[in-house]
Amino acid sequence: MNHKALAYISVIVVAALAVSVLLVPPVHALAIADGANAARGDGQPALLFGAGGLVSTLVNFLLFAIGALSVIMIMFGGLRYVISGGNSSAVTAAKNTILYAIIGLVVSFFAYAIVQFIMAALTGSSIGPTNV
Repeated sequence: MNHKALAYISVIVVAALAVSVLLVPPVHALAIADGANAARGDGQPALLFGAGGLVSTLVNFLLFAIGALSVIMIMFGGLRYVISGGNSSAVTAAKNTILYAIIGLVVSFFAYAIVQFIMAALTGSSIGPTNV
């Protein structure tokens, strides 16, 4: 091929590329978030923090479990106290069960308050109180 034919082919190829770039709408690739959203199942939280997020759901579940366990242990300690029959060691053990259940409940709520304070200080938002 001579140089003149090569120049014509080059002009035609450049013109075809220019027309295809100008006339064809751009195709956008999916973002990483779109892939993560597609992989997440129905009903799974989309956020890590905030209302309905994974952390707040986990914290609410743990608070519920600790509260339920504390109530059960207080009832168990009360039952032990009632059936102690005046035995001083059994009465002391029952009182200790009730006392430790209450202390555990108070410590768990203080831990929740500390986590709320630290989250608010670091991120400007807290886990947030949500209903269980």
